[in-house]
Amino acid sequence: MAYDEARRAATAAARRTLGLNELDAKALIFVAQNPGARPSHVRDHLGITSAGVTTLIDRLVQRGAVRRDLDNEDRRVNHITATVDLECPPWSALRAYDDAVEAAIETMDPAEADAVAAALDRLTAAGTASG
Repeated sequence: MAYDEARRAATAAARRTLGLNELDAKALIFVAQNPGARPSHVRDHLGITSAGVTTLIDRLVQRGAVRRDLDNEDRRVNHITATVDLECPPWSALRAYDDAVEAAIETMDPAEADAVAAALDRLTAAGTASG
């Protein structure tokens, strides 16, 4: 629970600094990890409506965080690409907590990291099964 709360707090602070709401931040991270994603992919990832994803992408385009590119073969199709680098400040704040945790994991003995991952998998499965 402490990990989850610390991660939420770090992510919320990053979003406040960047002036993004939670869905916009999640969408931006998804698009950065999936360059050229279609709006329907973003919609499905976030579980929102078509109108909702259109409005969300409009906000990110207006901020200069993403761009829409028309498909060369089907002009009705858009592809969304991040125009900001999530590896560089200030945008790197969105992933700073996760990046620090990943770096700490890399310093662990591989057997220890595997044991921790297995324990987290079991705990996640137990929590998922409860609902």
